Amino acid sequence: MPARRKARKRALDVLFEADLRDRPPADVLTDYVARLERPLPGHLDYAIGLVNGVSAHLDRIDELIASYAEGWTIDRMPVVDRNLARIAVYELLYVDEIDDAVAITEAVELARQMSTDDSPRFLNGLIGRIAEYASR
Repeated sequence: MPARRKARKRALDVLFEADLRDRPPADVLTDYVARLERPLPGHLDYAIGLVNGVSAHLDRIDELIASYAEGWTIDRMPVVDRNLARIAVYELLYVDEIDDAVAITEAVELARQMSTDDSPRFLNGLIGRIAEYASR
């Protein structure tokens, strides 16, 4: 698995846990890092950046997801899908070195591995619409 995909998976783990337990992502991240074996993996910095970035821009990210999720409220989405979308939207809007297509593809690939059969198609459409909006 490529390093950034591993980082996205780690960020998803933290955001998923924070979402389910209704805890601040920063607190969950601190606990998560403390449980990791040493030496820490090289991709951890990118994962931490994703968690902190999503947390810092959560209101704007969720606003976009809610606006472009046709027929879905953000609370009705599976927790995995909601947090994969958050990571991808953060990358679309705030991480210049990641191409839009890469952010979308990575979310779809992780959804294929970790969510429902319908999730990859749903996320591809949702994040694709947000990417079109963001590129205007």
